[in-house]
Amino acid sequence: MKKKILLIEDDLPLLRMYQLAFNKAGIEVLNAVDGEEGLAKAQKELPELILLDLVIPKKDGFEVLKQIKSDPKLNKTRVICLSVLHQTEDINRCKRFGADDYLVKTDVLPDQVVSKMNKLLSN
Repeated sequence: MKKKILLIEDDLPLLRMYQLAFNKAGIEVLNAVDGEEGLAKAQKELPELILLDLVIPKKDGFEVLKQIKSDPKLNKTRVICLSVLHQTEDINRCKRFGADDYLVKTDVLPDQVVSKMNKLLSN
């Protein structure tokens, strides 16, 4: 069975790049380009994992993460924060809010993200 993930990312070229990598790895990808759309899709589709950008329109990733982790239907969903923010305080804040992992966009390739996701989902 295909793994289903939700990618909440507002950078369209980056979104397409990740989508290609995930599709190549046999992962079904749902997309959302802002926090409100991301939450709505998460609640409707119940993905196994959410890849969450922090700097997104309408509702930032920190708020989205808090709402995911406080929603009884979603609070067990794995979340990886993927952001350009690389300050220790941002990383710690995500961990406090319940993120499973934190990746800095400029430090990882799409294949590495796929590998991290697969490892998380197999635990």
